Amino acid sequence: MMRRHPVYLVCSPYPRVGTSTTARLLADFHIVEKRPFCTFDTDPHERMLSTYFPAETVVADLSVTRGQIALFDRLLVPSPEARIVDIWTRSYRHFFAQAGDIGFFEEAERLQLEPIVLFVTNGSFDSVDAADEIVRTWPSLPMIVVSDEGAAPLGEAVHDHLASFHTDRNFQIPALDPILRRQIENPQFSLSRFMLYPPNDMSLVVRADLRTWLRSVFAQFHSYDLRNALEGTRYLLK
Repeated sequence: MMRRHPVYLVCSPYPRVGTSTTARLLADFHIVEKRPFCTFDTDPHERMLSTYFPAETVVADLSVTRGQIALFDRLLVPSPEARIVDIWTRSYRHFFAQAGDIGFFEEAERLQLEPIVLFVTNGSFDSVDAADEIVRTWPSLPMIVVSDEGAAPLGEAVHDHLASFHTDRNFQIPALDPILRRQIENPQFSLSRFMLYPPNDMSLVVRADLRTWLRSVFAQFHSYDLRNALEGTRYLLK
């Protein structure tokens, strides 16, 4: 059985929790791993993903029909590339409502695509309820809960909070020192270029700390891939 091509749906009903950062890290991970991908930016105003990945990003305003077509139709085009969707907070409910109306998830399965929800939590009980609503509506839809400690810090409560979700899969993005955060927020700064070709004019301390941060995140992406591959192997052996 061939592995289905992933469609990562990075989302949260809450603003400023690290949704776009998560989508950006996932895209840079694909570049470092030399895997084909494309991204979809559903925030027509800030357009963070299209800033960092202009050649790979489609901007889709879900408040208009043209934007809805640009997103959903493109997501379902047969292609080996991974698709990474940054679902804007204001489009969160509209996205899932429309996905249900048009049978998006059923059609994706028919086309051998694998939608995966990366739900970014804000640490509240409401976020657990919001994630549960998706699970109840689409029980077979894989979900990964993301905690960005820099955007929505949970501190010592992080493990108890993540255990409240109906999934044991999670990504934890460590907080960054303000100096490092200012560095990566520069629109001209590429995380994947940094990993592949570390700049000589950067402080050795900054370089080492940023590399450690990226490796900790990318290692989690690798672990998820490995776990998926092992589960696929067990399925084939049944």
